[in-house]
Amino acid sequence: MLAFYVFWNPSETNMFPKCPVYAVTGIYCPGCGSQRAAHQILNGNLIEGLRHNYLIALLGLVLLYQAFMFIINNVLNKGITNLLHQSKVTMSILVIIILFWVLRNINLFPFTELAP
Repeated sequence: MLAFYVFWNPSETNMFPKCPVYAVTGIYCPGCGSQRAAHQILNGNLIEGLRHNYLIALLGLVLLYQAFMFIINNVLNKGITNLLHQSKVTMSILVIIILFWVLRNINLFPFTELAP
């Protein structure tokens, strides 16, 4: 699946789905721009990818942490508690996502920088 995002730019082709929230309401959802961000990051344009959707950085951190915890606990047989499985951390991430959703739809600088 990642190969599609490496070779085809979602902003230049219609083979990728469009955001239904934006199509119906005109409001950017937290995921708007993530396909373009994935394309840019997979092609080595990290800064350009982040500018399409800054939440990709949070996703990257969560995935790296999950991979690290998997290696520590399953490969090295340690019993370290995964912090992402605690409700306070999950709720904090949810608050970040909701704040991002609200702020990226405010049509004033610097919030316009959050729009895809």
